[in-house]
Amino acid sequence: MKKISIFLTIGLFLVWGVSITYGGEKAPQKIIDFAHSTLAKYGTDPIIVKAVKAENAKGKTLPQIKELDKKWMATPGITDYMKALMENECGRYLRQIQASAPFYAEIFVMDNLGANVAMSDKTSDYWQGDEAKFIKSYNDGKGAVFVDDVKFDDSTQAYLVQVSVPVKDGNKVIGAITFGINVDKFGK
Repeated sequence: MKKISIFLTIGLFLVWGVSITYGGEKAPQKIIDFAHSTLAKYGTDPIIVKAVKAENAKGKTLPQIKELDKKWMATPGITDYMKALMENECGRYLRQIQASAPFYAEIFVMDNLGANVAMSDKTSDYWQGDEAKFIKSYNDGKGAVFVDDVKFDDSTQAYLVQVSVPVKDGNKVIGAITFGINVDKFGK
């Protein structure tokens, strides 16, 4: 009986110990530095800026975006609309960036209201406008680099840090881009 108790204790530590190690911790400094030195530059990339400008020009309203968001979250698979966001020029470019390093778990671009413009993979929802990744990086049109805490991501089954940077057309903030960085693969 004592052996079973010890085994269960060790097993629980191994299972939950990882959460204690990473869950809710601040992002490692090397990821914060990478966000400011490298990832922020993608916010002025011509392919990304062009895609965000085109999406903003469509003039979608927040109620329209929220309706799309409801449908998105209720869809288990990938619709033609979702596929279009992965296969447009910007979506293909995001997949190239993702393929360039093993630590990029996901990348997606948002318009000026926080709706998806392009993505490397399907996101859990369409509208990010009510989430810190958009709110803090768009920053009411002022823009800022936002590095979130380390969190376990169910879709990738990994500990990620989401880094979000503003997308800028000249000095004007027009959207945001989020990079999901796999903490265990970064720097390897």
